[in-house]
Amino acid sequence: MAPPPPPPSDVNHLSHPCIYGDFNNSYPERKSRLMKWLSKLFKSGSGGRRGGGYNPQFVGEENMVVRAPVRMPDDRPRTKKEQEELDHAIALSLSDGMRKPNGYNEGRRGSNYSGALPRGANNGSLNPSTCPPYGTLQYHPAGYRVCAGCHREIGYGNYLGCMGAYFHPNCFRCHSCGYPITEHEFSLSGRDPYHKTCFKELTHPKCDVCLQFIPTNAAGLIEYRCHPFWSQKYCPSHEHDNTARCCSCERLESWNLRYYSLEDGRSLCLECMESAIMDTGDCQPLYHAIRDYYEGMNMKLDQQIPMLLVERQALNEAIVGEKNGYHHMPETRGLCLSEEQTVTSILKRPRIGGRHLFGIRTQPQKLTRKCEVTAILVLYGLPRLLTGAILAHELMHGWLRLKGYRNLNPEVEEGICQVLSYMWLESEVLPRPSSRVSTSTASSSSSSSKKGGKSNVENKLGGFFIHQIAHDASPAYGGGFRAANAAVNKYGLRRTLDHIRLTGNFPL
Repeated sequence: MAPPPPPPSDVNHLSHPCIYGDFNNSYPERKSRLMKWLSKLFKSGSGGRRGGGYNPQFVGEENMVVRAPVRMPDDRPRTKKEQEELDHAIALSLSDGMRKPNGYNEGRRGSNYSGALPRGANNGSLNPSTCPPYGTLQYHPAGYRVCAGCHREIGYGNYLGCMGAYFHPNCFRCHSCGYPITEHEFSLSGRDPYHKTCFKELTHPKCDVCLQFIPTNAAGLIEYRCHPFWSQKYCPSHEHDNTARCCSCERLESWNLRYYSLEDGRSLCLECMESAIMDTGDCQPLYHAIRDYYEGMNMKLDQQIPMLLVERQALNEAIVGEKNGYHHMPETRGLCLSEEQTVTSILKRPRIGGRHLFGIRTQPQKLTRKCEVTAILVLYGLPRLLTGAILAHELMHGWLRLKGYRNLNPEVEEGICQVLSYMWLESEVLPRPSSRVSTSTASSSSSSSKKGGKSNVENKLGGFFIHQIAHDASPAYGGGFRAANAAVNKYGLRRTLDHIRLTGNFPL
């Protein structure tokens, strides 16, 4: 004898079967077949209370399956609500059957994760051997679970839960490459998911020299060096592994872009090589233009001071032979010579073979002292703006000596010479002439030195040379420049020079 029916339930969840098969029959026949099936299901369900039936699976962590009330099919009249529920179940079953091919079985699995994808998350269906012949689906209102990727209803397929949202497995995609994330682990930046490899490409710095990811140190931290102007990042090891550094802009040589090698052992990058001045003849127009710049500021040089381009070795020998003067070693690139010496100068520019410059022609030249200044020497192979900045600096040394400025301390003399170098660079790089130049003649003479305008590369180099002067750390060249520059900005160049002549110091 079957047990009495269970008491009425207040839960309104419905359990309705999926009907698969031929849907060409008439509606009365389908309804009759459904009623017979429901009758068998209700009978087996009542026996299940003693262990004879199966329990429907709970699918998805927030879903609930409730067995329908046991009711024997008979001809007793149903209430209006019961009739509407039955008609709704039949309509859902028929519409679902029309959408699915014959024999189609779709499962649904909920998985929630953050930071790691679960194994089997892309398995699209349940195992038919462990499921009842007809899956027991549930009725939810429209829009119950919407994919955050495509913004469509997920329905009864697999889904992924992350960051409080749900996704179709194919809609959970990397924010960088756009491909689905199928690995068990992924990276998050804010609310954007990434493949671990894509996230590393975006965030882990690469060395601009060896082009590899910068390794971590013993403490597990990413440690690298960075150029203060060019922002070139590189591994600390490249400071000690003989990696070439440009003698002009200081950037390290990259493994995929070779530098030019000069005969005196220096290296020159491709950008600096574009405007490099290689011999004394090439430098003469620039030298005369800077003399005109001085004349435009009422600082005319009455003596014709010889100017020579030399190699590194010749410049170092001249520094040793010079008894007076303060030199910025080991980066000295120019010299205002006061003693009589024989100097080897560059007569003809070297030839280029591959990435090497060779075949340079030199000649010894005896310099005799006809005034307080014997000659100005500048290192060859430097770009035009750097060569001009060195010439402006050394010409100021010559002007001070010719005008009788004696026994100045290094901070004062090197500082005011650096100001003249800085001012000339500003007149070349900035769109308008420096406000500290008092006459229009200086502006026109400076403009005459520009050969058809400068490229963006050359302007960037000029900005770097200005940055070098302003941030020099040495007491004489750096501290002296900043003190001299403050005085010139406050009192003007002429009043500052007059005060130096009288007191030997900058005005306060």
